[in-house]
Amino acid sequence: MKLYIAEKPSLARAIADALPKPHRKADGCIHVGNGDVVSWCIGHLLTQVDPEAYDPQYKKWKFDHLPIIPDKWKLKSTPRTSKQLSILKKLIKQADSLVHVGDPDREGQLLVDEVIHFSGVKGDKLKNTQRCLVSDLTVNAVKRSLQQLRSNQEFVALSTSALARTRADWLYGLNLTRVYTLQAQKSGYKGVISVGRVQTPLLGLVARRDQQIEQFVSKPFYEVEASLQTQNGAVESFIAKWKPSAACAKYQDEEGRVVVKALAENVAARITNQPALVKRFVAKDKKQISPLPYNLSSLQIDAAKRYSYTAQQVLDICQVLYERYKLITYPRSDSRYLPKNHHAQVKSVTQAIAKNESSLQQAVDNADLSIKGRAWNDKKVDAHHAIIPTDIHKSLSSLDSASQNIYGLIARQYLCQFYPDYCYAECVAEIEINGGLFISKAKAKLSDGWKILFDKQEKDTFLPKLQTGQTLFCSKGEVNEKNTQPPAYFTDATLLAAMSNIARYVKDAQLKTILKETDGLGTEATRAGIIELLFKRQFLQRKGKLITATDTGRKLIESLPEMLTLPDMTAQWEMQLNAISEKEQSYQGFVLPLQNQLKAIIEKAIADGPQALTNLPASVNLFKKKQTKRRSYVKK
Repeated sequence: MKLYIAEKPSLARAIADALPKPHRKADGCIHVGNGDVVSWCIGHLLTQVDPEAYDPQYKKWKFDHLPIIPDKWKLKSTPRTSKQLSILKKLIKQADSLVHVGDPDREGQLLVDEVIHFSGVKGDKLKNTQRCLVSDLTVNAVKRSLQQLRSNQEFVALSTSALARTRADWLYGLNLTRVYTLQAQKSGYKGVISVGRVQTPLLGLVARRDQQIEQFVSKPFYEVEASLQTQNGAVESFIAKWKPSAACAKYQDEEGRVVVKALAENVAARITNQPALVKRFVAKDKKQISPLPYNLSSLQIDAAKRYSYTAQQVLDICQVLYERYKLITYPRSDSRYLPKNHHAQVKSVTQAIAKNESSLQQAVDNADLSIKGRAWNDKKVDAHHAIIPTDIHKSLSSLDSASQNIYGLIARQYLCQFYPDYCYAECVAEIEINGGLFISKAKAKLSDGWKILFDKQEKDTFLPKLQTGQTLFCSKGEVNEKNTQPPAYFTDATLLAAMSNIARYVKDAQLKTILKETDGLGTEATRAGIIELLFKRQFLQRKGKLITATDTGRKLIESLPEMLTLPDMTAQWEMQLNAISEKEQSYQGFVLPLQNQLKAIIEKAIADGPQALTNLPASVNLFKKKQTKRRSYVKK
C-alpha cells in the first residue's frame, strides 16, 4: 500500500480526486480504488515541547537557567492534533511506501518530514520516500504532479533549513523573552516582554521611521534651470537643469542638493542671455520587458497600492482562491518564475482567464502565446513556481469583489508574459553654458507593448533634435527654491517592500554589501502574520493608509538593546537559512555560532541590569505570553 501524506485535508481531497476510483472515506483518510491511501496533517501535528519537558526546574523563570539550550530536541502532539497523528502513525507503519505531499515550500517540507521521522521511519522505507510537489489543485495539474514524483532525499536541505529556523526561533524567543521580562520585573513591570527575531526588528523599523519624521527639520535647497532655444530654422524651446561640479561640493548637502542660495543665483545670472553649446546628445530607442508573474510579496504590495488591502487580507483571499475555488496556483510562493514545461498549458490557462474575467477577453485575444520570455526558467524553479491562474472555468460573479480584484491582478500579470516589450525613445542632452554643465532629458513612447494592459500610462516628454557641437541660446537662468521632505510613513505596501528588501535598512555596512537585494525579513508565508501580530499586540496602529508605532511600541524599542531592534542579525539569519536550503551551509555552521551569540546577549542583559527597562508602563501588559505561530487550516 502506498500512503500519500498531504499537508491539509483540502490538498488530500485534491490528490484523491486524481487517483483511481472508487473512493472510500474513513476516519482521517481516504482509501482509493487501487488500494492506496491518502491521509493528511492538519497543519503542524507536532510542536516543540515546553522548557520544563527538558527539566522541571525550567518552569520557574530564573537568570541562572539561561540560556536554555536542549541537548536533544523533543516534539509533542497537541490535544487538537493527537487523534490525526495517531491515525497517521498507524497508516505509516502499514504502508509499503510513502509519498510526501506537503506544500511546496520550506515549512511544508518540514511539516510532513517531522511526522515521518516522529513515526520512526528508517532504512529503505525512509530512503525511498517520494516527494510530490503540488502547486495547482485542479485535477489535471495534480495528475501531472503525481506523474513527476521525485525522491524526498532531494529536499533534505530544504527541510534542514526549516528545522534550523524553527529551533533558532525557539532559542532566541524563549531565552530573550525570559531575560528581559525578569529585568523588567525588577523595575516593577508586571507583564511579559516578548522578544522575537522578526517581530522586534520590524517594530523597530516602524518606530525609527516615526521618530525620523517627528525630528525632521525641513531645509531649503536650490535648483537652477536654463531656458534654451535653438537658433537654426524654426525656434524650439526646452529646459535644462544645472548639474553642479565637484567644486560645488562644499555648498551641497549629503544628497548633492545645493543649499546656498547665493551660489544658485550667481549661476542663474551668469547664464542669462548667454550662448550655449551642445557638448553631447544621445538619442536611443529602448525597451522595457514585462514584469515577472507574482510571488506573494509582490502581489501583496500591488494589492496594497491599488486596493489598500492588508498583507493578511491578500493571503487569506489567495488561500480561498487556491483551496476552495482552485482558480490560482499555490499562493505562498517566493518564486516569480515558471517551469518551461508549463508553456504547453498557456492556451488552456488564457482561455480560462477570458471566460472567468470578461474584462480581460480582449487582452487574451491580443496575446501572442508563442512568446516564451524570461519568466520560463527551470533554473529558478524548484519546489514551487510563481502565482498564476489555473485552467479552471468559473464565473467570478459568485466571488466577492476583493477576490475578483486579486484574481484580476494575478491574471493580468500572467498575460503580460505574452505581450511584446514596451518601447520608447530616450534623449539626453549635455549642454555647456558659460562653463557650467546642464542636463536635459526626454522620453517618448514608441509602442505600448505589455503596458497596454495597465491603466497608468506615462506622459511623453520631448526634446528638439539636437546635434553635438550645435549652438543654442540661453534666454534666462531661473532659481527654483524647494524644501527637503521627511521620509514617508510606512504603508502596507512600503512595509512589505521593506521586509522583502531588508538590505536597504541594514545598519552594518559590510553586511549590507553581502546581502542580496532579494534577502528579506521573514518569509513570504510569515510576513503577513508578523505584521498582524504587532497590530494585535497594539504595537502598531493604522491612521488611514499609514502605519505607525503606538506609544507602547516605541517605548519597548527604546528599552531594548539596539542590536535586537535592528534587522541586521535577522537579515543575516535569513541569508544563512537560504544558504542551508541550497546546500551551501550546514545546520551546525548556523546553529553553533547562534548559540554563542545568544549566550553573549544574555550575559550582557544580566550585566546591564534593569535600568534600560524602567520607562515601561508598569500597569500595561504589553505582551501576552508568546505562542509559537503555526499555520491555520480550516477543514472544509
